[in-house]
Amino acid sequence: MNLSQENLIASSALVDIYRDGDMCVKLFKEGVRKTNPLYEALTHARVEDTGLPVPIIHALSVIDGRWAIIMDMIEGETLEDLMKKNPDKMDEYIEQMVDIQMQVHSKVVPKLSKLKDKMSRQINSLDLDDTKKYELLTRLESMPKHVKLCHGNFVPENIIYRDGQMYILDWIQARQGNASADVGKTYLLLSLRNPDMAEKYLNLFCEKSKTDKRYVQRWLPIVAAAYLPDAKPEEKEFLEKWADVVEYQ
Repeated sequence: MNLSQENLIASSALVDIYRDGDMCVKLFKEGVRKTNPLYEALTHARVEDTGLPVPIIHALSVIDGRWAIIMDMIEGETLEDLMKKNPDKMDEYIEQMVDIQMQVHSKVVPKLSKLKDKMSRQINSLDLDDTKKYELLTRLESMPKHVKLCHGNFVPENIIYRDGQMYILDWIQARQGNASADVGKTYLLLSLRNPDMAEKYLNLFCEKSKTDKRYVQRWLPIVAAAYLPDAKPEEKEFLEKWADVVEYQ
């Protein structure tokens, strides 16, 4: 296996990602607890079983004392790349994004962890006054409990085009839950970079899925608060504003 520096594709706080022929090697950093790669591999494998277009995992291994997930190398252009290259086709790309997200939500994966439980843990971990935390948790508890497959980080850079097929990457945050919470997360992530695109996306999703836009909006304070523990420093002020539960009573 050739994991030389010239084959390094990307790196983060937790992993280094290498190309090895037609395989992609996700090599976890030293010191990362084995629960991380084991949970990620299991979650991804369960999504594979739905038949959705995702890279296939071929092995879970240990390389030089570091855990590694070895999967298909999906080469192509991300939807984000295409949006930048062809801004005149933005509406077309947003529609394709909505269509594939609706395809994700059509799947049920009963053994996945529950999105509601994860959001509850994240909100409980926040340094908020008790009243605000109670309001957020009460609203979360009151929302309808669904078991649809939710990606958790469904953004244009996690969709790759290859040979006319769209592949969906990065399933570590996948859970079963309410699709409108997943849509709310995508809306907030898009809003951080391109508010106009975010509005077009939300309007089109609600139109095509026959979802009341106000229903998705009721999720936004909950989703924003739940995302805060993992947010980048430059995202926190934006999310804190959305976490104001008064806005969409």
